[in-house]
Amino acid sequence: MKTLSKLLSLLLITGLSITSCSDDDDNSQGPDGSDSSELSGIIDQDLTLDANTEYKITGAVTVASGVTLTIPAGTEIVSEEGVDNYLAILKGADIDIQGTAANPVIMRSNGTAGSWGGLLICGDAPTTEGVDATAEVGGLIYGGTNATDSSGNIDYLIIRDSGAQITTNSQFNGLTLYAVGSGTTIDNVAIINGEDDGVEFFGGTVSVSNLYLENNQDDDIDWTEGWNGTVSTAYITTTLTEFSTIIEADGVNNNPTIENLTAISSTGGTAIQIKNDSGATINGLTLTGFDTSFDFRDNAPVSNLQIDSADADESEVYQTSPTNASLFAWVTNALESSGNALPANITSDLTLDASVEYTVNGPVLVSNEATLTIPAGTKIVSESGTANYIAVLKGADIVIEGTMDNPVVMESNDGDAWGGLLVCGNATTTEGVNAIAEVGGLVYGGTDDADNSGTIRYLILKNTGAQINPNSQFNGLTLYGVGSGTTIENVAVIGGSDDGVEFFGGTVNLTNFYAENLQDDSVDWTEGWNGTLSNVYVNLTIDDFSTAIEADGVNNNPTINNFTAVSTMGGTGIQIKNDSGCTINGLTLTGFDTQFDFRDGAPVANVQADNADANEATTYNTSTTEATDFAWATTAAQ
Repeated sequence: MKTLSKLLSLLLITGLSITSCSDDDDNSQGPDGSDSSELSGIIDQDLTLDANTEYKITGAVTVASGVTLTIPAGTEIVSEEGVDNYLAILKGADIDIQGTAANPVIMRSNGTAGSWGGLLICGDAPTTEGVDATAEVGGLIYGGTNATDSSGNIDYLIIRDSGAQITTNSQFNGLTLYAVGSGTTIDNVAIINGEDDGVEFFGGTVSVSNLYLENNQDDDIDWTEGWNGTVSTAYITTTLTEFSTIIEADGVNNNPTIENLTAISSTGGTAIQIKNDSGATINGLTLTGFDTSFDFRDNAPVSNLQIDSADADESEVYQTSPTNASLFAWVTNALESSGNALPANITSDLTLDASVEYTVNGPVLVSNEATLTIPAGTKIVSESGTANYIAVLKGADIVIEGTMDNPVVMESNDGDAWGGLLVCGNATTTEGVNAIAEVGGLVYGGTDDADNSGTIRYLILKNTGAQINPNSQFNGLTLYGVGSGTTIENVAVIGGSDDGVEFFGGTVNLTNFYAENLQDDSVDWTEGWNGTLSNVYVNLTIDDFSTAIEADGVNNNPTINNFTAVSTMGGTGIQIKNDSGCTINGLTLTGFDTQFDFRDGAPVANVQADNADANEATTYNTSTTEATDFAWATTAAQ
């Protein structure tokens, strides 16, 4: 949260309604027939809410010193929109949130990020601002000398839609902790869809365990004023563009501890920003999808951030946290938004049910050596856009058990492009060991050319190829350093906005591949792929596609057996760049204006087609692969 003017603080103080909230408030019926009661002004006596009542925040609600506000499991509090609407626990007061996994407490607004001010707690623990400091919100008083001060208890709380804008440079957070002491217990908190920070610590010694943060527009975890508690077991996911960081730390370094933090971004960005003399010790860190892991500003020393017993290192791949999304199933269950959505992070073996239609609502990562098994006939429907894809990380497996009569189908829900299926293996690539993919910061590549990432049989991918930036898009099937121990047979990619299949190094083979109306290349390889591609049919009836084959990079001479490509729109058949090449046994090219395009000094001799150098003047009609071989795909895709 940014700095707020003292003038606004005074205005907020004088604007408070001095009305007591008690059990005899004026009640009315909520939308579901339950009682509805307004919360506003000062709560000046102990108050226990009723879980059967829907409460509405209609202004600044403050719990006075010496008073306890108790909120039982299942209670829902809905705030009106605006900067004047928040719940503040004053210094000396207590809050007791008694949510459970089955019945968490929910505080929200109208579903729009930045609609209200969230929950603020003021304690008596130390802060570098001293005793009785004045908060940047509402003139609240906080800070003292009691490091073990207790402001109560929070169990199973969901905060949504917070971060209302106070000024151009300052917003509320979801959960704001002003000098809160270590006697306060905060366990199982989710902060979702906020326009500013998820949780911010202003000094204090409080610790938080089991913290879930999703799509907060500024920093997910922020601290300043010498906070020195612990965050244990945190999971952060963002699909937003232009979010700030997952951690921002500023001010004096009292070396707080972060235990097991997993953070995933589908849009790049910066993970952790350290300012001035701040820092932390992190034990167990997994960062996936970020462009930059660490940003040290204002002369912040790198040594102040210790990760897994060493200085933070931008070149290091951090995958050591065991925290995964399944720990927070209580959140999605409570919000009734998950339906049959695939989990964001699959870290243990999971077998889908073919009778269920699954959805993809963000990145789905198979990790931690887990196996995702998808039986014949399963359908997976993704939201469109770059935030939505399925990625099998290095060391994990995918087993797709489709059949000719019951293939597995993956497609978007609206016909627009989504990210498709990506597999990361441990085989060799010219990018080396632990290369970073152009998508999501995924890690791939190693030294095991016989590596096994699973089995794929009878898979149809539709509507793939979402654009990441002007120069990069997803493909249908993307194979990063995948090894020859992996089995891939009978795959169709139909109607995509980029490539059908792209090989980034590796040694994997693909048998029986069908590509239809892909707007870039039907088959693409780079980084020294040297597997075999057998029995391919490419059908092109659209303008402005790129090629049936594009090959780039080092030539490890992969083999193509029986490749048929038919265009009704002209265009180029095969494009070879730099030193790449291949051996083709059985080639049919029909309807192309240009059969071969050699670029960037690529030698013609690098493409051996039917035992001779590729020749533009030759009519190629030797492949035995026909469109009818893929009737299983074209029929199922209709």
